[in-house]
Amino acid sequence: MTNFRPLFVAITIVGVGLFASAGCTTEDTNTAEEPSVAQEAEATQNTAMSFFITSVGPGDGANLGGLDGADVHCQALAEAAGSTGLTWRAYLSQSASDDQPAINARDRIGSGPWYNSNGVEVASSVSDLHSANNELSKENSISESGELINGRGDDPNKHDVLTGSQLDGTAFSDGEDHTCGNWMSNGAGSAQVGHHDRQGGGDNPTSWGTAHASRGCSQDDLIGTGGDGLYYCFATN
Repeated sequence: MTNFRPLFVAITIVGVGLFASAGCTTEDTNTAEEPSVAQEAEATQNTAMSFFITSVGPGDGANLGGLDGADVHCQALAEAAGSTGLTWRAYLSQSASDDQPAINARDRIGSGPWYNSNGVEVASSVSDLHSANNELSKENSISESGELINGRGDDPNKHDVLTGSQLDGTAFSDGEDHTCGNWMSNGAGSAQVGHHDRQGGGDNPTSWGTAHASRGCSQDDLIGTGGDGLYYCFATN
């Protein structure tokens, strides 16, 4: 009988060791498979809203208070919709004048990528944004709260979006007014507009950024040519 006791003890020790080893292996495997809180937060942040069309304009025609005033409006709308920690800029160009340099809309908006409030990537970079590969459309170019902006065929039509820019996102240099006095006029002048729904009239009817010029700079003039004083906002970071 004494010969079996050491054998029994040895088997017991080996069994306990294998059980402990198996338990450790299972725990390590489960830990590796679970994504960390930081990884989940990063994935959410990466597709957070970084692009929208203003749901409303300031209400004074194309007088946006200059580029600074337009940026403030973008920031306020974004934060009211729940955006935090981002710097917002209006996609607007400024023409060179006696006391102001030319500023290109494309140079104001960061490097991308940009997502709408539904998490859809509308462009991966500045070059992509100004190419035929971008995803700007009536369905994707939505407001900060995720609402569709009225387009051609809707009542009222609001598809004219202020940009003051050429096809490549740069300011005009022909000496004409394409920015309603660098976004300080609600009367005389004209603003270059794009069609967010990619349809309509003008020299470039399917362009989101430079379809045609507005009739004037007042709120009534903007409404009369199919707009409402709305413009694009992009997060720079």
